[in-house]
Amino acid sequence: MEITYDPIGIVHSPFKAQNDIDQQKYWGPQGFDHVNGDLEIYPEYLRGLEDTEGFSHLIIIFAFHKSSSDKGKLEAHPPRGDKKRGVFATRSPHRPNAIGFTIVKLEKRQGNILHVSGLDMIEDTPILDIKPYTPRDVKTNPRFGWLDEV
Repeated sequence: MEITYDPIGIVHSPFKAQNDIDQQKYWGPQGFDHVNGDLEIYPEYLRGLEDTEGFSHLIIIFAFHKSSSDKGKLEAHPPRGDKKRGVFATRSPHRPNAIGFTIVKLEKRQGNILHVSGLDMIEDTPILDIKPYTPRDVKTNPRFGWLDEV
């Protein structure tokens, strides 16, 4: 089965390459909160942005366009900790399908540009979809697996 996606926009980020994102620097509860950037949505998708202004946060689904999609690589070495983990227990960009998601704070919308904070994507990252962050996305009593150990 072949699955293809057409990007709906691109990211404009202070991070120009994957190495610009220092995982140690951004570790912790505030993480990337202070990192600002823009999501440029292509004009043909402009109507889809209607009503987004009412949401404080958006879920962004994107392609790891600079990472390898390696169906055989099922382990990753995360920046925290000292051993390899199952790729599905990490946020590694190197995964069987090079798809990522993040939650950003919507600061303001200007036409087809979403000004956001909490950005953890690199320049020109293809945006595949946007969803609103809703009350059902807020979970109680989460566990963080091996991350609780580091």
